[in-house]
This record gives sequence, structure tokens and C-alpha cells, in this order.
Amino acid sequence: MTVGSNQAPAARERDKPATGGPSLKERAHEELHNYAVVATYLYVCFAALMLFKNALLQEEGLSALPLGFAAIKALILGKFILLGEAAGVGTRIGGRTLLKAIATKAVLFLLLLVVLSVLEELLVGMVHGHSFAQTLGEYERRSVLEMIATCLLLLLVLVPLIATQELNRALGPGVLKRMLFDSGSPRAE
Repeated sequence: MTVGSNQAPAARERDKPATGGPSLKERAHEELHNYAVVATYLYVCFAALMLFKNALLQEEGLSALPLGFAAIKALILGKFILLGEAAGVGTRIGGRTLLKAIATKAVLFLLLLVVLSVLEELLVGMVHGHSFAQTLGEYERRSVLEMIATCLLLLLVLVPLIATQELNRALGPGVLKRMLFDSGSPRAE
């Protein structure tokens, strides 16, 4: 069921653009749904990583399980991913296999998320009254190995998300969803 289906036919027609595509309300609903799915996926992944990190820290006598941090990071990075999709990140590289499309898009989204995350940290630092140099100093305190590991983990989180999106596009609208959730749908043998 689409948003606006409870409206009178005249009201639905009024909300539709002249091109006959989805109405603004329908597009907003779809974007919000996509955001919720991406942010939830990211939260589950980040919470699992935080749980693992907490288990390692407990072995050293330390304990911290900042699931609120995982939720905030998931919401922020989820929005960054949707902005990247709206900007067409990775869509202009044509003539490639599905595997190449997934790998290319995952790396491009990783780069986008790293750049936007650094900009976000700089902005948060400015809001808290820190200078540009102080905020960059926070990055200098982290080891290069820690930053590389964080990027690799983020790439591993992005690959299934992007693979699912690319597979969904390749199969056509709704086909993957039907294959996954409809009990009577055909399966590849």
C-alpha cells in the first residue's frame, strides 16, 4: 500500500507531479523508509562491533558499551549514505559487472563516509568551541592502524548493504523483496 491511498482520487491526483511519477508524499515516505532500513542495519552492525570491543576491554579490566554512540553514528552515516545515493555516487561508471559495481560503489561510499565524517567532526568541534587544530589533534592521537582498521570494518559493513541494493536494481523493482519474503516466490535453482 502506498502513502496517500486513503485519500480521495482527486486529492491523490493533485499531489502527483505532472510527469505521472510518485507524489511528493510518496517519495518522502519511501526516503524515510530507506533511511530507517539503512540506519537500522548500520546500528545492528555498529552495536555488534561495540559489543565485541567491550568484550575485549573487559579482558583488560575496562568496560564501556556506548550503544547510544552506535545509534547516533548509524543515524548520521545512514543520512550520509542516502545523500550519496541522491548525488549518484558510483552510478556514472558504466559497462561493468555486478561484482565490479558493488566493489566500486562500496569503495566510493567508504571514501564519501570518511570525508563527511571528518567534516562532521570538525563541525562538532567548532560547535563545542574547539579550534580546527584541536579537532585534527584528536585524529593525530589515534594510531594509523586503528584508523585503517576502522575503515576496513566500515567497508565490510558497506559491502552487504550495497550488494543488496545493486542486486535489487539488477533484478528489478520488488523482485528481490518477493524472493526473500514471499513463500510462493520462485527461487534460483
